[in-house]
Amino acid sequence: MNIVVLIKQVPEIALIKVDEASNQVVLPQGPGVVNPFDEYGVEEALRLKEKHGGKVSVISVGSDRAESALRNCLALGVDEAYLVSDDKFKNSDPQAVGKILAAALKKMGAYDLILAGKQAIDSDSAQVPGAVAALLDVPQAMFVRKFVSVEDGKAVVQRTTEDGYDVVEMTLPAVVSVVKEINEPRLPSLKGKMAAKKKEIVKWTAADLGLDGGAVGADSKTRVARVTPPSPRIKGELIVGETPEEIADKLFNKLRGNKII
Repeated sequence: MNIVVLIKQVPEIALIKVDEASNQVVLPQGPGVVNPFDEYGVEEALRLKEKHGGKVSVISVGSDRAESALRNCLALGVDEAYLVSDDKFKNSDPQAVGKILAAALKKMGAYDLILAGKQAIDSDSAQVPGAVAALLDVPQAMFVRKFVSVEDGKAVVQRTTEDGYDVVEMTLPAVVSVVKEINEPRLPSLKGKMAAKKKEIVKWTAADLGLDGGAVGADSKTRVARVTPPSPRIKGELIVGETPEEIADKLFNKLRGNKII
């Protein structure tokens, strides 16, 4: 089974600043980290490989800084890593990133399953996996919490819903985005880290993918109208009393007075 995981290198969220004067997001220095949700996709790919054989590849769209994220995946036991990087891709919106990844996947050749985290923590759009599936014209299941089975060219998964989950059967190849309930990601070994330093990362440009046209980078359809930091959280109220019963009574009266109960 050949599995490809879509990963993204993201900045450390706690270090991001917003410059309202210039209407820009100021990113921290440093290579960043693997998008945390994508780590669950990598782990699930490795588990499926251990059960069914085959290989696991990871692919990312970004600058050379994304190499560190790819090598972190190689250190976990991933077999191959691909970086799609070109100045023409700068400022691509999620749909454009989906187009770039779909072109790269076509160039990679045969694959049985494409995995991704449910969303990236920097944009939170959750659009890329679905866009890739649509452009490749393959089945998709988003927000999957469990692989029930993978056999005979089909995958059965539990797809998270507001009320629990649905059981979905898909023919392969397919695109699946996963939620963190699916597994617990492993940590890299020292041997894995040393081996990852020596592995080659395949790099492709826009020309390699035949994407010299529009609809990516500066030609993306999405435009950012305004950037602002989130509003400060409203300070809470501490209810105190001499006894637990007194505190409960005060809480009850306050909730009833505000017509919450």
